Amino acid sequence: MNRSLLIISIIFITISCRQGSERDIPFYDQSLSNEQRIADLISRMTLEEKISQLNYDAAAIGRLGIPEYNWWNECLHGVGRAGLATVFPQAIGMGATWNKELMNRIGTVISDEARAKHEEFLRNNKRSIYYGLTFWTPNINIFRDPRWGRGQETYGEDPRLTGLLAVPFIEGLQGTDPKYLKLVATSKHFAVHSGPESERHSMNVEVDEGGLRETYLPAFEMTVKEGGVASVMCAYNRVREEACCGSNLLLKRILRDEWNFQGYVVSDCWALADFYSKDGHHLSSGPAAAAALSYSMGTDLNCGVTSPYLKEAVEKGLIGEEVVDQAVRRLFLARLRLGMFDSPDSVTWSKLPYSTVRSEVNLSVALQASRESLVLLKNNGLLPLQKDLKNIAVIGPLADDYKILLGNYHGTSDQLITPLQGIKNILATGGTRVSFAPGCAVAEELPLLKTIPSGYLVPLTGEGNGLSASYYGNREFSGEPAFTHIDSLVDFFWYDESPVTKKLADDFSVRWEGFLAPEKSGTYSLGLNACNASKLYLEDSLYLKFDNGHEPGERYFHIDLEAGKQYKIKVEFINYGNDPQVHLLWQAPGRDLEKEALDIAGKADAVILVMGITPQIEGEQMPVQLKGFAGGDRTDLVLPESQESLMKKFVALNKPTVLVLIGGSAIAVNWADQHVPAILDAWYPGEFGGQAIAEAIFGDINPSGKLPVTFYRSVNDLPPFGEYSMENRTYKYFRGPVLYPFGHGLSYTSFGYTGLSFGVGAGVGVSVKIPSSDKDSVGELMVEIEEPADIPVSVKVRNTGTREGMETVQLYVSVEGAAYPAPRIALQDFVKINLAPGESKEVSFTLHPDQLAAMTESGEKILKPGNIKIYVGGKQPGMKGNSDARTTEVVSGIIKYTGQEIVVRK
Repeated sequence: MNRSLLIISIIFITISCRQGSERDIPFYDQSLSNEQRIADLISRMTLEEKISQLNYDAAAIGRLGIPEYNWWNECLHGVGRAGLATVFPQAIGMGATWNKELMNRIGTVISDEARAKHEEFLRNNKRSIYYGLTFWTPNINIFRDPRWGRGQETYGEDPRLTGLLAVPFIEGLQGTDPKYLKLVATSKHFAVHSGPESERHSMNVEVDEGGLRETYLPAFEMTVKEGGVASVMCAYNRVREEACCGSNLLLKRILRDEWNFQGYVVSDCWALADFYSKDGHHLSSGPAAAAALSYSMGTDLNCGVTSPYLKEAVEKGLIGEEVVDQAVRRLFLARLRLGMFDSPDSVTWSKLPYSTVRSEVNLSVALQASRESLVLLKNNGLLPLQKDLKNIAVIGPLADDYKILLGNYHGTSDQLITPLQGIKNILATGGTRVSFAPGCAVAEELPLLKTIPSGYLVPLTGEGNGLSASYYGNREFSGEPAFTHIDSLVDFFWYDESPVTKKLADDFSVRWEGFLAPEKSGTYSLGLNACNASKLYLEDSLYLKFDNGHEPGERYFHIDLEAGKQYKIKVEFINYGNDPQVHLLWQAPGRDLEKEALDIAGKADAVILVMGITPQIEGEQMPVQLKGFAGGDRTDLVLPESQESLMKKFVALNKPTVLVLIGGSAIAVNWADQHVPAILDAWYPGEFGGQAIAEAIFGDINPSGKLPVTFYRSVNDLPPFGEYSMENRTYKYFRGPVLYPFGHGLSYTSFGYTGLSFGVGAGVGVSVKIPSSDKDSVGELMVEIEEPADIPVSVKVRNTGTREGMETVQLYVSVEGAAYPAPRIALQDFVKINLAPGESKEVSFTLHPDQLAAMTESGEKILKPGNIKIYVGGKQPGMKGNSDARTTEVVSGIIKYTGQEIVVRK
C-alpha cells in the first residue's frame, strides 16, 4: 500500500471509530444499491436535516456520520481557486483548437489534479469552498454576440462545435470507472443565456421553438445524452416568462421528461433570490415562495441563501416534503457515485497522489493546448520570422502582463510565461537583442499599473526600503504576530502554503505599514490586485476594500501626491482559503510611454505588437465603465483607441510588423487587416501562452487553430445585443461580409482535398458528376437517395506544402428551400489530423438523416425532397480576400433527396 493510500485508510478508520454506531446503519453498507442506501438515510433524517443538505454549503449531520460538504468548485480551464494547478488556455482558446481528443486529455488532466487536491485537502481536514469534487464547468452557452463578456468562457458560437468539444471534455472530467465518478461535471447555464451581463438578473428571453432547438439546446442535449454529465446549472434569466431555475419547460418537460436526465440541478449563484428581489423577476412574494417554485420545478441545490426557506414553504403547504426528499435523493446519489461514503480502498480515484498536480505530463498537455489554440488570421509571407535578426522590438501594454494569460475562472501557476518572456526565451541562445516598451495603456481611462518599487517605500523604522510587515496565523490580526520583518515589495503569490504555518490552505493575515515617498509631484494611480479580504489605507483613510472571494481582482484610485513628502500607507490582507495573493500597484506620472516605444522600434529589425483586451475589462458582471466596455460586456468591437492609434504609428515606420491579438472575443481589426502583414490571435492563452506565441512567430511550431467565432467588421452589422433571435448572427445566419469567418485559420503549409465520396457502393444511392459552380470545388458529386439513411462521407486530405502541419477537416451542410429561416450553412462534424509534407490521409464522417433535415418553427426536423449541399474542407466555402484561407481548400457535393417528406426528429 502506498503512503497516500495508507494515510487515507487511517483517516477513514479514525472517522469510523469516532462516529461509532452511526456507521453501522445500512447507508454505509457498500453491498447495498445506491438507491437502498439513500432510502435508508432519508428515512432517518429530520426535515431540518434534509433541508440543510440542499444549499451549496451543506451542513454536517453528526449523528448520522455525514460530514459538511461544499458543492462549489471551478475548473473551467484548470482547477480554479484551489492553489497550484495546471492552467490551460481560456475556454474560447480551447474551442479554437477544434481538437476533440485534446479536449479529453485536458479534462483528464484537470480531473486528475482535482481528485489529487481533494484527497490532500481531506488529509489536512479542509472541507470548505473549492476543496470538493463537484465542479461547475463547462460553460456551453452559445457565444451568439461578441459583445458578451462571458463569451470567453464558452467554446464559441456554434452548437455542434460546442457539443462535440464538451462531450469528450466531460468524459475526461468524470472518468471511465463503471461505478465511481472521478468528479462531477456541470453543464451551464441552462438555458438561452448569453448576456447582457447588466440584465441577467431580470431579463426575459423570447425565443420560438425552432430557435430553441436549433441553437440553444443542442449542446446541452449532447452533454446529457452522449456525455452523461452528472449535473446541470440553471441560468439567472427568464425564458418565456419562466425563470430558468423554476421553469416547467426547461427543467421538467425537456431536461427530465424528454432527455431523461438522472443527475441533479444546481442554481446559478443567488439566482433564486432574483425571483423576489426588487430588481429581479418579480415572480415570488418572498424567499419561501421562491424556494417552493424552484424546487417544485426540479432545482435540487441552491447556490445562495434561499433553500433554508424550504422549511417555511413545507409548513405553509407550498410544497410537500416529498419534493425535498427528491432533491436529497439526487444529491446523495452524486456523493455516493463520487465514493464519499465508501472505503477509500474501493474508490479508484482516491489513490491519485498529490504529486499529480502540475506533473510534467500535465504541463505538456497545457503547452500543447496553448500551441493549438493559436489562430493565424493573416500572413503575407512575413511569418515565420527568422531568429538571426539583430534587434526585435516587443511593443504593447499586454506584452508583459501575466494576467492576459489567464482570462477568468482560472487556476494558479508558478511559471506564467508572458509573450515578452517567451520571445526572450526562444532567442536566448542567439545574438538577438529584445527590447520592450508598453507604448500605451490598454485604454485611455485605464492606468497601466505596476508593482510599486521598493525605492519608493519606507518602513516604519525609517531605515532601508520596503514596508514593515506583521504576519499572523489567523484572520483577525489577533494576538502577537507570528513574525515581523521588512518586505521590500508587496507583490506576493503564496500558492499552496501559508507563509505562517507552511501548511496547505491555512488561514492567515498580513499587515504592511510604512510610508510612500514619491519623487515627482502629480496625479498617481494607486491600486491593489488581490483576492479574499484586502484593504488599502492612505493617510489613515480607507481607499480600497476587497471582499471578492478567491479570484483576484484589480482596483485603483487617482490621487495627487507631492514630491519630497512621505505619505502614511497601510495594506491589510486576510486569507481564508487557497490561492492567496496581493500586489500593491501604481502608475506614476510623467512617463512618455509612446516615445519610449517609438524609440526602440526605430532601431529594430522587426516589431511584434501585443495588443487587445484583458480580463480586467471583459468578464462576468464587472464594475467597469470605459469607452467600448460596460459592466463586463463590450459596446464596440474595435481595439481601444490608445492601442489603435499607437499601432498606426508603428506601421508608418515601415518595419516588418506582427500583431498578436489578446482577448476573449472577436476584435474588429479592420485597419490592421489592410496594413499589418501578419496577425496572430492568441485569446487568453494559458500559462504557456507566451512560449506558444513565440514558437509560432519564429516557426518552431505551425499554427493550427481555427476560429470558433465570427470576426465581424463592425458592431453596426449586428442586431441589438439583447435580442435572442439568431437572424443575422453567427456564421450560420449572418449574410454580410466578415473580417474573418468562423472556421478560419492559416498554416505555414498547405492542404489539398480530393476524392470526395458519399458512400456509393454501400447501397446508399446513385452517384453522378455535375458541373462545379464553386471555384473552391474540385469537381462536384451528386448522390440521389429515396429513403432517409446514414450517409458515409469521405475525403482525401494531402499536405501539399513543405512543412508538417495540423489540419482541421470541417464538414458543413446547407439545406436548400427550407420554409423556416434555415442556416445558410451549418457545421456538422470535424476532425483534426497531422500530416507530414506530401502525406495523405482519408478522413471519414457519417451524416445522419436529421443532419440533412431542416428545422421548423415548431422545433421538428423535416426531411423534404430537394438538394442538400455538402462541403468538406479546411474552411468555410465562398470567402473572399483575407477572409479566404488560401492555405487550404474546400470540395463539395450534393445529396438529392427524392423521397417523401418525413419528420426525422420531433
